[in-house]
Amino acid sequence: MRTALVLLLLLALAAIPGSVIPQENIDSLAVSQWRDDHPRLAPIWDRLDLFSVYGSVWFAAIYILLMISLVGCIIPRLFVYYRALRAKPPKAPRHLSRLPESTSYTTDEDPDAVLARAARVMKGRRFRVLYVEGESDAVAAERGHLREAGNLVFHLAVIVVLVGVAAGSLFGYKGGVILLNGDDYGFSNNLTQYDDFAPGALFDPDVMEPFSFSITDFDVDWLTEGKRAGMAREFVAKLDYTTEPGGEDKTYDLKVNHPLSIGGTDVFLIGHGYAPVITIRDGEGEVAKSGPVVFLPTNAQTFESFGVVKAPFAKPGQIGLEGAFYPTFAMGRDADGNLTMPASVFGEALDPLISMSLWTGDLGLQDGSASSVYVLDKADATQVTKPNGQPYRMDLRPGETATLPDGLGTVTFDGLQRWNKIQVSRSPGSLVALTGVVVALLGLLGSLFVRPRRMWVRARRQDDGTTLVEVARLDRSSGGDPEDGAAELGEVVAALHEETGVKTDSNRKDES
Repeated sequence: MRTALVLLLLLALAAIPGSVIPQENIDSLAVSQWRDDHPRLAPIWDRLDLFSVYGSVWFAAIYILLMISLVGCIIPRLFVYYRALRAKPPKAPRHLSRLPESTSYTTDEDPDAVLARAARVMKGRRFRVLYVEGESDAVAAERGHLREAGNLVFHLAVIVVLVGVAAGSLFGYKGGVILLNGDDYGFSNNLTQYDDFAPGALFDPDVMEPFSFSITDFDVDWLTEGKRAGMAREFVAKLDYTTEPGGEDKTYDLKVNHPLSIGGTDVFLIGHGYAPVITIRDGEGEVAKSGPVVFLPTNAQTFESFGVVKAPFAKPGQIGLEGAFYPTFAMGRDADGNLTMPASVFGEALDPLISMSLWTGDLGLQDGSASSVYVLDKADATQVTKPNGQPYRMDLRPGETATLPDGLGTVTFDGLQRWNKIQVSRSPGSLVALTGVVVALLGLLGSLFVRPRRMWVRARRQDDGTTLVEVARLDRSSGGDPEDGAAELGEVVAALHEETGVKTDSNRKDES
């Protein structure tokens, strides 16, 4: 058990980097930005698998050892529990009156009659009873073996959960895609359609369901009052989808925590944002770039967003734009009322504006190497400046056009579109894991609320001809409530009295 506790502690410590360092299969953009910000540390982090902690060899080794340790704990305890189930309740101690919870009374009944009735009472209260009529001077009873059963079930269920999670990690997959709204933009469930994809080690592409969908409409309910004014309270993406090529068209309202399930795959709505429609004409008047560009929110409340626009084939030189989008633009003010930094004051696009700087030269777009669409490579690029040396920046509202300096061309902010972040996941072991969690909760409840205890009733004839009846109780669980023990003891004594009309004199002692 000590080994299991140490491994559990190690597992918790090993999970800390996964919550501090951005993970490749959760937010690949954050990983790429972290690499750019920490060029010296990134190779070390890569070698240590710190960008993919939960899929690393060392993390897997810890939870596999934890599972082995749990099995090593459970198997011996199963044999111990089996022997305890077959064992008879222990005989009554010689001095019942010395137990913390005990009472006694006298009666004129025959001792054997009292003991036979006590055996019936205990069996009626679902105790296991040891009593041989005519041979025993006491009834021994025991109850509460389900506490240890609950403990064992809990630990077995933890193993079931680990198996279910492992099955999902090995055979399942999780992928994400940012999908623009509209019938012109669709998604088909194949590997080429994903922006990021994290398959299990034993993933087989043949298990991917051949569904497809598009987002036909998107509704947002904005908060307009209170501290959280400007945030999206609820949003719904309306899907048109088919479960197979040429299949029947269906519709579904995709909401947060209300995924669309197709076979063994779940489609989740996990985010949304804005895609300004931007057209870049180069110095020769040709369209070098045109269409919606996804901007990623940097503020979850106001949806102030960051984005990059690239025109690699512009002439006379490549054009790169980098900047922010403000759905409801306003200039911030300090305590003295002076204008400070620009900001968005509301998440809804009431007064949209883009503010972008301009770069030209070699943007690393034609050397064949992979690059993120959300990152502008400035290593060999030059930032365009004004005659006074200040960086050139354009501020555009929908419909406005900026003429770029040095004959580079023009940039037009044509309008706005919306995008949604969709997550598609398949976890074949999820039902197993869920069953394990439910069983673990039931086992935990049993181990917490079932109290193992023993009770004894002894009856013997005294010198004056009366029968002394002693009743004692022993709570075997720690932290038991003395009042509950006293109440149960009183109920047993009352049940013994109910079946006889003989007058009794009782002398009860409860000590805790």
